[in-house]
Amino acid sequence: QVQLVESGGGLVQAGGSLRLSCAASGKIFRVGVMGWYRQAPGKQRDLVAIITSSGTTTYADSVKGRFAISRDNAKNTVYLQMNSLKPEDTAVYYCYGIINLSQSWGQGTQVTVSS
Repeated sequence: QVQLVESGGGLVQAGGSLRLSCAASGKIFRVGVMGWYRQAPGKQRDLVAIITSSGTTTYADSVKGRFAISRDNAKNTVYLQMNSLKPEDTAVYYCYGIINLSQSWGQGTQVTVSS
């Protein structure tokens, strides 16, 4: 069984930075797109950023220029560097991946940005 385990969330002041990590583990044959979604209280889960196995990236307009997604294919790990954080970035951040041709989700990590 495949698992995605996130780390790196926490509390930060506006303007600060955080780096999220997500590692895939288990019996892995193939890793496709990986990425991050977020869900604020009372809102739907939205795309933050995704990255293909070849390194092509896509970002939500709200995070362009502030967040950077990257991955280490040898470690089956995806990262999200978040800079210039704003209070509206506060949410639970979920790791996402197409692992062995199936969708997998992490358990979520809380990011709170104080004003």
